Amino acid sequence: MSLFIAAIGFGLVTASVLAIASVGFTLQFGVTDVLNLAYGAIMILGAFLAYLVNGHGISVWLGMLVAIAACSVVSVLLNGVIYTPFQRRGASPITMVIVSLGMTLIIEFGVEAVAGGVPVSYTMGNGPTFSAGSFSLTGVQLVIIAIAVIVMLYTKLGKAMRATAANRTLARNCGIRTGRVIAATWAITGALCGLAGTVFAIDAGSFDATSTDVFLVLILAAVFLGGPGKPYGAMLGALVIGLATEVSAVFIPADYKYVIAFVALLVMLGVRPTGLLGEAL
Repeated sequence: MSLFIAAIGFGLVTASVLAIASVGFTLQFGVTDVLNLAYGAIMILGAFLAYLVNGHGISVWLGMLVAIAACSVVSVLLNGVIYTPFQRRGASPITMVIVSLGMTLIIEFGVEAVAGGVPVSYTMGNGPTFSAGSFSLTGVQLVIIAIAVIVMLYTKLGKAMRATAANRTLARNCGIRTGRVIAATWAITGALCGLAGTVFAIDAGSFDATSTDVFLVLILAAVFLGGPGKPYGAMLGALVIGLATEVSAVFIPADYKYVIAFVALLVMLGVRPTGLLGEAL
């Protein structure tokens, strides 16, 4: 029982990291109609930028701010220089997926070429440990959960994003400058990507240029479990996936815990293809 309770704590931390990443991914997809599979690669780019800052004796939390700003810029450039020209030429959705996969390889191999192929880790402490019976979390893990909660707060811009995603023409007729909203979406979701990459690396302990490859699949599972384009659905999906993967490791070998995420996703797709918070067909 104590191991099960401890797994719930780990599951909440995993769910928090996954929620930050999934909300950014689902907003990006819902507003821009681009299934950006380079999202994980940008996450690891942010993680390495924070590592570069941290390697100069600066706090990783300040490095996180650098990662947030840099990934926001990279995301905007990725859309403006790569994705938008393809969309203007009428590229099909599958073509955009292939383009994003190509960008994944370019970014990951670029990071590996500069940083090397060996795992690295941040220089930081875990802070004090807070325990309640078998339930135990470190100060850093609590900070990650707190960051995820803060990210869940939405502004008027978030409402404009959802309006643009629902009906771009109607949103434009209502006075919403959809072009600016789309540009802002890439900037904000890129920032979330940098944030997610850094907290992912903190939680993982050590990471390399391809560490987010499997995590991207978990992001997809959370997004489609909750309902594509639904931020609150992504949060709910992240909670389900995060808890399911970590708790299942109590009963099955840890190497197979991610299988549970896909079992949950397949069951949901069979019962409700639009996801937990998606509109029923």
